[in-house]
Amino acid sequence: MKPLHIPSLLNAPAQTVELEIHQNLPELETLTPVRGRIAVKHCRTYLEVSAQAETIATLTCHRCLRHYNQRLSLDTTELIWLEEEAEFDDDLLLERELQLEDFSEKLPPRGYFDPETWLYEQLSLALPLQQMCQSEDCETITPQDTPSQTVVDRRWAGLEALKRQLS
Repeated sequence: MKPLHIPSLLNAPAQTVELEIHQNLPELETLTPVRGRIAVKHCRTYLEVSAQAETIATLTCHRCLRHYNQRLSLDTTELIWLEEEAEFDDDLLLERELQLEDFSEKLPPRGYFDPETWLYEQLSLALPLQQMCQSEDCETITPQDTPSQTVVDRRWAGLEALKRQLS
């Protein structure tokens, strides 16, 4: 997918461009290509970007470290404000108070919107935080070479002696 020139969206029918997706994203490891569609609508002061997509991602279980496949479905809409970036001095930027609008996505009105990067970000946000394979034999890996006696760092010996005195 090529980046879209934002001013050219005004010339599209209903100021909207719809893109069909059927490709692998290089940054995202998936078993199947990402399939779906993205619609980008120019609303004068902001872009309304919506997507419906799905793929199957290959993940690693956080518990047993085995690989498993997880279906990712995406049905989302995001507003991206069109605003020229304000020029700030680096010294002032360190001491600048943040406003609520500083936490929203912004693009320059005469710039480009990259749908592939946006789709990658949305699919990354759809990944589960705790990746568990749900296998019946999924168990936490335990170290095989655990010593039978707890080894105490000699630097803690003074604290250990004080602890015995207080007991």
